[in-house]
Amino acid sequence: MELHPLRVFLTVASEKSFSRAAEKLLRTQPAISLSVQRLESELGEKLIDRSAKDLLLTDAGRIVLEYARRFDNLQGELKNSLAELRDKSAGRLTIGANESSTLYLLDHIERFRKKFPRVKVQIRRSLSSKIPAELLDGDLELGILTYDPDDERLVSQVIYTDHLAFIVSPEHRLASRKEVSITELGTEDFIAHNVISPYRAVVLREFQRHRVPLKMDLEMPTIEAIRKMVQRNEGVAFLPHMCVADEIRQGVVREVNVKEMHVDRKIRLVYPAKRALSHAAQAFLGMVEG
Repeated sequence: MELHPLRVFLTVASEKSFSRAAEKLLRTQPAISLSVQRLESELGEKLIDRSAKDLLLTDAGRIVLEYARRFDNLQGELKNSLAELRDKSAGRLTIGANESSTLYLLDHIERFRKKFPRVKVQIRRSLSSKIPAELLDGDLELGILTYDPDDERLVSQVIYTDHLAFIVSPEHRLASRKEVSITELGTEDFIAHNVISPYRAVVLREFQRHRVPLKMDLEMPTIEAIRKMVQRNEGVAFLPHMCVADEIRQGVVREVNVKEMHVDRKIRLVYPAKRALSHAAQAFLGMVEG
C-alpha cells in the first residue's frame, strides 16, 4: 500500500470535505475522489458513508483514519530524524499544552529559539485530558500537564510549581485586604472557566466542605476573558498565578489570600517512556530541567 492515498484520505477526513481537501492538496476534486475510491477498492471496505448529508466515516473509515494519522506522524518523525542527522541544530519540536500552561512555556521557547533558531517549534493548544493520548499516538513529542497522567507508558516530571490566585478588581470591596476567609466569599459573583479541570473541582470541593455557597453565573471560554471581566469589576475569580502575574504587578487586578485555600498547581513535562526523543526534544528537556 502506498502512503499517498492514506494522506489524501486523512486530509479528506480532517477537512470533512472533498473540495477543501482538494484545495489543501492543490489537486482537483475528482482526483481526490478517485484516490479515496482506489484506497477503498484496495482495502475492500467502504471508508466514507456517501448516503449521509455530511461527510461521515464508516467504522472501517475510523480505523483507517487512526492508522493514517500514525503513518503521517511516523513520516514526520523520519523527516525530522534525517534533518537532525544532517544538522543537529535542525529538526522540529511539537509540544502540547492547554491555554494556561502555554504561558509557562514562553520564556523557555524564547531561550530555545535563540540557541536553536533552525528548529521549527510548534506549540499546539490541546485539552489537558487529550494530551496523554496524543503523546502515545505520536501527535505530540512533549506535553505540558497540570496533573499526573498516572500512566506507566509516560514519563511525568514536575518542572514548576504555581498556585491558584484569588483575584479581584482594584475597585472591589476586598481589594485593600491582604487576606480573607472563605466564608466571606459566599455573596461574590465568581467568573468561571468553562473548561473542566482538576483545579475547578478543588475549588468546588473546598466551598462545599466549608458550606459556603459558590455563585458561578458567568462562565467564559478563555482565561484572558475572565481576567478582563475581573478588571472591569464584573466578578471575582480563581486563576493560575502565572496567568495573572503581570496584571498583579501592574496593579490592574489584586490578589487576595484566602486563608482556607492554598492550592498548589504543579506543572509537569510529559513524554513517552519508550520512544526515543529527538535531539530538539532532548535539548528542550535539558533546558527546562536546567
